[in-house]
Amino acid sequence: MLVLRSSPASPFGRKVKLAAAVVGLLDRIDVQDADTNDPNDTLIQQNPLGKIPVLINEDGEAFYDSRVIVEYIDHLAGGGLLIPDGPRRYEALRMQALADGIMDAALLRVYEIRFRPEEKWYQPWLDRQAEKVTRGLDVLEEMPPALGKTLDIGAITVACALGYLDLRFAGEWRAHYPKLVAWLDDFAARLPAFDKTRMDPQ
Repeated sequence: MLVLRSSPASPFGRKVKLAAAVVGLLDRIDVQDADTNDPNDTLIQQNPLGKIPVLINEDGEAFYDSRVIVEYIDHLAGGGLLIPDGPRRYEALRMQALADGIMDAALLRVYEIRFRPEEKWYQPWLDRQAEKVTRGLDVLEEMPPALGKTLDIGAITVACALGYLDLRFAGEWRAHYPKLVAWLDDFAARLPAFDKTRMDPQ
């Protein structure tokens, strides 16, 4: 049994779960919550950076970050599924990088507001992160990832980025990106695990 250390709200953890679902390996993964703010959590022994997600295989070997975990899952599934071979490979990886960047910027906005008192919020920093998200969404609206026979890591990561914006920013993006809204609906219809891994705002 594989062990995934993550949290329900983590878009990067969700990316791993969806990747495993696409290749039929999700039932081999025991998902265990990790608290990145708890210095006593065993997470820091599994990943010295204390970050999630971390995947631990049957031999106790830990894999991190999400990009490495996805490559490992793709390997376990036979290769070339999540990360296609041939010309589509670099398009999928580029889409993953763009969507990872959107999630990083969104997380930085959340952390600034959550972990600093309001009087210390640095608005230019928040604005820069928001601009990164907007530029990324502008690109994706013009050319969303292809939804092929097998959902690749580019499409999976874009879906997780949009899902995280729904979770933490009340889906504000939806009013401005109609093609992406339709794309995400199509993605969710193709992969039931997307709805099953959705976390409702609290």
